[in-house]
Amino acid sequence: MSKPLALVIDDEPDICELLALTLGRMHVTTEVAGDVGSAKRKLSRGHFDICLTDMRLPDGDGLELVKWMQKNAAGVPVAVITAHGNVETAVQALKLGAFDFITKPIDLKVLRNIVENALKLADEHDDKETRLLGDSPAIERLREMVEKVARSQAPVHISGESGTGKELVARLIHDSGPRSDGPFVPVNCGAIPAELMESEFFGHRKGSFTGAVSDKIGLLQSAADGTLFLDEIADLPLPMQVKLLRVIQEQTVRPVGASREETVNVRILSATHRNLGTMVTSGSFREDLYYRINVIELHVPALRERDDDILLLAHHILERLGASATSLSPDAERKLRQYHFPGNVRELENMLERAVTLCSEGTISASDLAFQPGATAEPADSVKVTGGLGDQIDHVQRQAIVEALEKTRYNKTAAAKLLGLTFRQLRYRIKKLGIE
Repeated sequence: MSKPLALVIDDEPDICELLALTLGRMHVTTEVAGDVGSAKRKLSRGHFDICLTDMRLPDGDGLELVKWMQKNAAGVPVAVITAHGNVETAVQALKLGAFDFITKPIDLKVLRNIVENALKLADEHDDKETRLLGDSPAIERLREMVEKVARSQAPVHISGESGTGKELVARLIHDSGPRSDGPFVPVNCGAIPAELMESEFFGHRKGSFTGAVSDKIGLLQSAADGTLFLDEIADLPLPMQVKLLRVIQEQTVRPVGASREETVNVRILSATHRNLGTMVTSGSFREDLYYRINVIELHVPALRERDDDILLLAHHILERLGASATSLSPDAERKLRQYHFPGNVRELENMLERAVTLCSEGTISASDLAFQPGATAEPADSVKVTGGLGDQIDHVQRQAIVEALEKTRYNKTAAAKLLGLTFRQLRYRIKKLGIE
């Protein structure tokens, strides 16, 4: 398991050395930047678990960096180092999004407590995967919209191609809003059999139908005071669309077999890669429901629309895979920039997982990357091909991991060793594949 990585930003060598020594004793690796410009470059290229910045820097100040990080490195907890007694500056830093502050002269005990708490926060952010990485104009606009809609309670519909990260956007809306302490319940509408849909969504009472041996809470009740994310909402059959419309209008549900309705306080977010407007025209999606769920629409850009972010995403994915020491050759970087990515970010993740296994001496070459032939323009069925291949790979990985966990009696450390993975790599795959 790789050590946490800290970025220290200060132009005083003595302070940098003190912080590096203290963090080293806590098993935290340190990188140093002497000014705001170099700090931004380092934060843009790689993932850090904590950032410590001085307030006064040669080309700017810590407040400027804190503000920049809220958009460009939002998952990295940042603590500022202020002059003794400068309470006003410290409060301003906290308002801008700083995690904490520490005053000079530095109290090492206080510093250690701040670092320990920040690393816990960084772990939570990493587990939720709620960061939208990138500097492209398209992702900047999306971040701005997410920030605005998170404060609202209006239904939001998230559109975009398969593999672009629509659930990631939904989670970020939830985590950034007033319902963040409540549950986030994601539902793949296409994965629920039509005959079980009403029971799954609304719950049922014992004895209401054959097999109902006990009361069951529905997905809507499970999301009470939180957010229900309906992924692939276009797959809902028309009878279920009618029932969902009533829930949104009345904020009530009636479990199967119940005599009365129950009030439920839930925010509805939805997503699909299909064109709902076209489906309304064809009659396969109700117009009244369309206008109810589409109060605000967010479009998640395809990866080819944000090609400047590809390498940044690639390095972040390698970090999540526990392969932060693995580098991309110049030829591999060039090929990634040129590729069309019909399967979007999901395809990039699958491609790098494979490449990490195949590469030699810690360097991924172009030959280690599996590109779809002719994917310089978007074939009509390319997303389906990618999705099918990805599903097969996921099935094989899931089967191997489950077998290893069963052999080791669910000891993840032992299972990782059996599979030839690091603990972090195994944890990432368990989360990605939804293995309980």
